[in-house]
Amino acid sequence: MSFSALGLRAELLLAVGEQGYTEPTPIQAQAIPAVLAGRDLLGGAQTGTGKTAGFTLPILQKIAEQAGGGRTPIRALILVPTRELAAQVQASVYTYGKHLPKIRSLSVYGGVGFHPQVQALKRGIDILVATPGRLLDHLSQRTVDLSKVQTLVLDEADRMLDMGFLPDIRKVLAHLPKQRQNLLFSATFSDEIKKLADGFMHEPLLVEVARRNATADLIAQRVCPVDREKKKDLLAHLITTGDWKQVLVFTRTKHGANNLAEKLVKSGIRADAIHGNKSQPARTRALAEFKAGKIKVLVATDIAARGLDIDELPHVVNFELPHVANDYVHRIGRTGRAGSTGEAISLVCVDELGLLRDIERLIKREIRKDVVPGFEVDPRIRAEPIVQGKRGAQQQRRPSNAPRKSGGNRGQNAPRQPAARAGGRNSRDSGRRAFAY
Repeated sequence: MSFSALGLRAELLLAVGEQGYTEPTPIQAQAIPAVLAGRDLLGGAQTGTGKTAGFTLPILQKIAEQAGGGRTPIRALILVPTRELAAQVQASVYTYGKHLPKIRSLSVYGGVGFHPQVQALKRGIDILVATPGRLLDHLSQRTVDLSKVQTLVLDEADRMLDMGFLPDIRKVLAHLPKQRQNLLFSATFSDEIKKLADGFMHEPLLVEVARRNATADLIAQRVCPVDREKKKDLLAHLITTGDWKQVLVFTRTKHGANNLAEKLVKSGIRADAIHGNKSQPARTRALAEFKAGKIKVLVATDIAARGLDIDELPHVVNFELPHVANDYVHRIGRTGRAGSTGEAISLVCVDELGLLRDIERLIKREIRKDVVPGFEVDPRIRAEPIVQGKRGAQQQRRPSNAPRKSGGNRGQNAPRQPAARAGGRNSRDSGRRAFAY
């Protein structure tokens, strides 16, 4: 099937062709006709399979078919969880819509100036891409009007729920007209996502082109067992001996990301870190330098697990496994995108055996173990509990019935910390278990 068979305008087909695409991906082939027909849609596919084009192309077509001129109201609202994803989605809107009659788009998110966003909104916007926190800031200041929105998109909806944005999403929904088209896209569908969809969608068409929580077949996954204190040295060894040119590395904490980037720089490897405590200009600069090849390693927290679209990224490394198994799927989904192959390596110490079992149970496969010579594990080392991304008893676990701390800069869209856990489902004996594969 070609894109022309989907009923898209010539201007959109031209833009798609300029990007080198000739055939739609499975999610695009099913989603685009449904969106053009006005259906509500639940769209699920593995990350990196073209979900963004699956909704931006038909939205652009529908807006282009309406009479324009003058100060246009916001006709499409796309909600996303992170700043990086907001910028990426707006870039896709611009890329695919550049040959259409003038369609204005804007992305609004925290960490950057509020006033320039206000001025852009005053000029009139057709498509608004926003993070929930900053959008609510604009709504509270009455600098944005959502009363004419015809299409609502929740992109990476599961991530927004993970980050605690459900109350904000409900507040945004209250500002939208009752009659509208609703699209919800996500790499994974949980029961919570479907419950959310039941609350505001009307007889949605379910398009799920891969089983839940599947990882792309083009990604070669492996685990490198290693003692916790040797992880940094092993990572540097893999990068240098493998002559890796570009690698995205994930840590659990912002502090850990900074420390690892500094360690790599001291080892002679060009590296930088990206996380929620970095200013938006610093994050944008680090990502741009990484894409341009000026730095070899980008160390990131899970805020970057979604929304980073890097062409043909060859390597992703889990320096530390995530607390939430679903995040593993999204992390490694930064490679193996759009038909390219990729490699995902996880450096796993004895503390993380429970987390590894959770991941393998989720993806329904055992990940190949690859012991690197010179970095064999010491069987005498015992597991230590992992608490909020740190080891050791100095961090007390929050009681399950204790309230979470509130506050913080909502506009920064900082992810809510997951509940503390100690090495996975069977972690109660983790302090007595030696590393074993």
